Amino acid sequence: MEPYKLGEMEQKFADLIWEHAPIASGELVKLCEQAFSWKRTTTYTMLKRLCLRDLFENVNGTVQAKTTREDFQAAQGEQFLIENFDGSLPRFLTAFSRRKRLSSHEVEELRRLIEEYEEEQGGND
Repeated sequence: MEPYKLGEMEQKFADLIWEHAPIASGELVKLCEQAFSWKRTTTYTMLKRLCLRDLFENVNGTVQAKTTREDFQAAQGEQFLIENFDGSLPRFLTAFSRRKRLSSHEVEELRRLIEEYEEEQGGND
């Protein structure tokens, strides 16, 4: 099982935890019962699965994030680029822009991101 690929319910569960973490595991059970109609055992089974992926941990009955949502999404994006575009962001953007024209706002945002990156790197690769 790949660490950065989640099924639909795993993703919804992870989002719920990220929204409320740190959270008591008993409170998480109640939230999952309301949000997903899950039984206690289902919540703990799903939690264990995501803890094994190193996203969360349950320490003394408190569930906390080991990875932020933003870091997880960045890793998902990286994995997608590696699997589908040999890790090349330019190849991805080329393929993407063939089907969907970038707006002038999006182009400007990309320019800004590149400029910020260059400033952070001191102009080096």
